[in-house]
Amino acid sequence: MDGTMGLRVLLCVCLASLLILQAMPTQASPPGRPKVSKRQQTVDTSVDGVTIRSLKVNCKVTSRFAHYVITSQVVNNADEAKEVAFDVEIPKTAFISDFAITADGKAFIGDIKDKVTAWKQYRKAAVSGENAGLVRASGRTMEQFTIHLTIGPRSKATFRLTYEEVLKRRLTQYNIDIKVKPKQLVHHFEIDVDIFEPQGISKLDAQASFLPKELASQLIKKSFSGKKGHVLFRPTVGQQQSCPTCSTSLMNGDFKVTYDVNRDKLCDLLVANNHFAHFFAPQNLTNLNKNLVFVIDISTSMEGQKVKQTKEALLKILGDMRPGDYFDLVLFGSEVQSWRGSLVPASAANVRAAQDFVRRFHLAGATNLNGGLLRGIEILNGAHGSVPELSNHASVLIMLTDGEPTEGVTDRSQILKNVRNAIGGRFPLYNLGFGHNVDLNFLEVMSMENNGRAQRIYEDHDATQQLQGFYDQVANPLLVDVELLYPQDTVSALTQHRHKQYYEGSEIMVAGRIADHKSSSFKADVLARGEGQEFKATCLVDEEEMKKLLQERGHVLENHVERLWAYLTIQELLAKRMKLEGKEKATATAKALQMSLAYQFVTPLTSMTIRGMTDEDGLEPIIDKPPEDSLPLEMLGHRKTFMLSALHPSPTQSSSNIQQLPNQVTGVDTDPHFLIHVPQKEDTLCFNIDEEPGVVLSLVQDPDTGFSVNGQLIGNKARSPGQHEGTYFGRLGIANPATDFHLEVTPQNITLNPGLGGPVFSWGDQASLRQHEVVVTINRKRNLVVSVEDGGTFEVVLHRVWKGSAIHQDFLGFYVLDSHRMSARTHGLLGQFFHPFDFKVSDPHPGSDPTKTDATMVVKSRQLTVTRGLQKDYSKDPRHGAEVTCWFVHNNGAGLIDGVYTDYIVPDIF
Repeated sequence: MDGTMGLRVLLCVCLASLLILQAMPTQASPPGRPKVSKRQQTVDTSVDGVTIRSLKVNCKVTSRFAHYVITSQVVNNADEAKEVAFDVEIPKTAFISDFAITADGKAFIGDIKDKVTAWKQYRKAAVSGENAGLVRASGRTMEQFTIHLTIGPRSKATFRLTYEEVLKRRLTQYNIDIKVKPKQLVHHFEIDVDIFEPQGISKLDAQASFLPKELASQLIKKSFSGKKGHVLFRPTVGQQQSCPTCSTSLMNGDFKVTYDVNRDKLCDLLVANNHFAHFFAPQNLTNLNKNLVFVIDISTSMEGQKVKQTKEALLKILGDMRPGDYFDLVLFGSEVQSWRGSLVPASAANVRAAQDFVRRFHLAGATNLNGGLLRGIEILNGAHGSVPELSNHASVLIMLTDGEPTEGVTDRSQILKNVRNAIGGRFPLYNLGFGHNVDLNFLEVMSMENNGRAQRIYEDHDATQQLQGFYDQVANPLLVDVELLYPQDTVSALTQHRHKQYYEGSEIMVAGRIADHKSSSFKADVLARGEGQEFKATCLVDEEEMKKLLQERGHVLENHVERLWAYLTIQELLAKRMKLEGKEKATATAKALQMSLAYQFVTPLTSMTIRGMTDEDGLEPIIDKPPEDSLPLEMLGHRKTFMLSALHPSPTQSSSNIQQLPNQVTGVDTDPHFLIHVPQKEDTLCFNIDEEPGVVLSLVQDPDTGFSVNGQLIGNKARSPGQHEGTYFGRLGIANPATDFHLEVTPQNITLNPGLGGPVFSWGDQASLRQHEVVVTINRKRNLVVSVEDGGTFEVVLHRVWKGSAIHQDFLGFYVLDSHRMSARTHGLLGQFFHPFDFKVSDPHPGSDPTKTDATMVVKSRQLTVTRGLQKDYSKDPRHGAEVTCWFVHNNGAGLIDGVYTDYIVPDIF
């Protein structure tokens, strides 16, 4: 690569709910830009000599399958090299399928391969280099894709990104959401949406939140007729200006296209290129009455806005129930209570009484999730058995929690088994996880095993509306026990074709392959149960209509039907493997990988490298899909340049840039002082472990995955006779056996896989390396961060002692920055505190040391005497630390830790 062109990767912190389009130079607009009238054609559209010549979004929808191409051309008008950026956000449900850059006359094309191969190639060069990961989680529903490129003077660069998704019908419409944010005026800006729906389009609308309604109606051209719909937004430079004399852009907000299709036919079948797509959304059905039980977490962690917003949503939902519905409420903290204990009709009097109950209930205790769910299931099952007429209703169980099981049965696998056996396939379970201190994967598996789904409710001002919005999607069941059947000798590789319930405003979509020469005899039978009767229907292919469609749309239709099937199949395999183990999981993973490669999708199993493009370290950029449950940006803090994957800190980033997560941040430092931060109490607990040098202590141990962190104590070399022997951690072993990962850390060296002769780094190195699911980032002379996909994020702090210090030996501190994906069975001196627990402090009074306060603390049903004191927390400032006030638990943490401290002594760091 010549001197005028290089690549660097930047992942900007940007919270947005939809697609963001950016193509901009990284420098800010220079001050003193001349103001130019809108009427003049000499508007200065450049920023620091860089102009966005064009920015176009082209979206083609064919039978719900959406194919997007975003193209941006950026021109450097300056006489020196400039850095430009291509920055977009795409839906988490979408798959990137192509990316290309043309710059300085050279073309760079994306190449999709399996993730292991891509990262093996990358690691060869990345041991001491920096990173090229380009995609990361952003906001609630989006992933951010950013690439920065240095282009030569008087030259241009063109970026082209392609991604695809299937549009799901929700609340009677399909949504195409685009967030527009070019950050400067664009010579040729265009959003062009072309929709082709064989059923015919029944409605089409488009809105831009950043435009006044009157101006939007003038600038957004929309039309539909028959099968075709079209939306075009092509503002001139003058129309983009925020005021007639401004050089700034008003283009900053949401651009939304919504549409629906005709429902004249009972169902719609498309057959093309030996594949079919079946869309089922019957109209004019009578709503089924519901048996509805809400199971609500009232543990103390729900205090504040969460319980306030939950109550607001419940009051509204209860008020919206129909008189024919039956319902009950179950609350769980440490104890489980129900409002009535059985289903009651949603009469006006009962609804008012239930609303009063909601207004009055208080938070209490821990999280007996298993007990709450089983009580709710018992109420629904009891109604089926005791009141025959209720067995004809559509039963729905909705559970809301903000934490993890800490009371009663807490073993996740046992909870899954208990719930699965109790429900017995009779009704769906919908799980809502409030905030980020929940294991959403666990909730998703539980819902999938019971014909439902899980959804995160974000802690934000609109949490009430999020809860209400979810309920609206399941509020009106029309059919239950829906089964779509196809001739066994005709079809193969079917996507999900059995659904427990069908809801008003939604759509059931099935796709599959058709055997050769069987298209003419293809049909679909639908069986279900509706209000008061069985539902039966047969759907046939209209061959004449299909011929017309193929003539009209040709290869595009054939291609889109097949890719729709592939997309649905891959999504289902990725979801299914979450609840599988062993050989079954390996088979599902292999199939999903094979299809991802065959159809060239960037999925969690594949990566895209950009051939021929390298940065100054010779590394190709890598496009990865973030893990399914990635945290949004606002939870992870600012990311600097060169990230090694979607969720991990940059090599130059200190731990201070990572926001510590509630109830999950623990640490151990100095002589070894264990710190347990408990944010919901706005307080910290601390204790010491007094042991001999050479002893190895278990800090974190996850029996479900085998992941462990152990630390070996060292002594103070210069201890005076009779002086207390201070001990410190001088050696840490971090192991992830599932990927054969072992990392030994001492104040002198960091060694990867020491038993296999792996590479050795010093604390003077700046390095990033990845082994399968684990990423290690060494920040020179300060700290290192270890991040485990579907696991946790951990920090090791280096303490260098200075001349004259009372401590004559360098030592290490260890902090847990994120543990929310660790299993409930995680243990160890730190690991046991990864999950919520409660304590109460009372009766503060002067202690034996009159300068310190003693108090009584009740924790884990034990009463302890604790002392107020100060400790240092180095997780945010590895050099100087920050003083933390804490309640000190005496006698090696006795009464706070499980068992006694000697239970945590292990033979070796691995």
